[in-house]
Amino acid sequence: MAVPLITEMPDPQYVMSSDGFRLATYSFGDPDAPTVLAVHGFASSCRDNWAATGWVRELTRAGFRVLGVDQRGHGLSEKPHEPDDFSMDHLVADLETILDQHLVEDFHYLGYSLGARVGWHTAVALPHRLNRAVLGGIPDGKPLGRIDLAQAHAYLEHGTEVTDRDTINYVKLADRVPGNELRSLIALAEGMRFDADDPDLGNPPPQPILFATGSKDTILEQSRRLAEGAPDGWFFEIPGRNHFNAPGSRDFRDAGVEFFGVA
Repeated sequence: MAVPLITEMPDPQYVMSSDGFRLATYSFGDPDAPTVLAVHGFASSCRDNWAATGWVRELTRAGFRVLGVDQRGHGLSEKPHEPDDFSMDHLVADLETILDQHLVEDFHYLGYSLGARVGWHTAVALPHRLNRAVLGGIPDGKPLGRIDLAQAHAYLEHGTEVTDRDTINYVKLADRVPGNELRSLIALAEGMRFDADDPDLGNPPPQPILFATGSKDTILEQSRRLAEGAPDGWFFEIPGRNHFNAPGSRDFRDAGVEFFGVA
């Protein structure tokens, strides 16, 4: 079956999370093919990270089914406003619920940025279901902790100018994707600020994992250290890319598809 050059988004299939939020999911390719669960980054979506960048096209062309997700607070999924709704436990539980509802027993995992952080924890939580993972731009430490929440809230409530550079970047990132809701994304940043979600090299995922980060990304060496500390970790430096444009890299895409294709 020919794979179109432009990936069209199917209608979302909604799954209800364990705490009552509607989550948008998308299925691409042969439903009986090996599944790649694709999870996007902060302020992005399945369309933005995976469909528009050619990942869905190349994975389905390689014989995979792609199960895409809009994480809570993103895309066409429901957008809670309370920080407590955005713990790492909630984000991982959402994915397990989605897998169960789609009757997926075992799968590969594709994640970028926030989606890669969630992927680390998902791999630890589901060692007998998750076969191998590609974790792009996985941040160590508390990247969302750099947001000045007081300035973000003042901008949201009163339109007050944001002067903090990191906060400006995150606000621009939130405004870039149609359908984003800044209030929900600020709640996510606030909720994850004090969550114990750092990758723990004392309890790393046992599966084969390809860590991939752009050569111009400030977290390059942090990501490389995670790869070195994982028992079956591999590292790919995405040439010429920063944190924001790495998902569209053909080099990254080719390396990821090849990694999933290893028996």
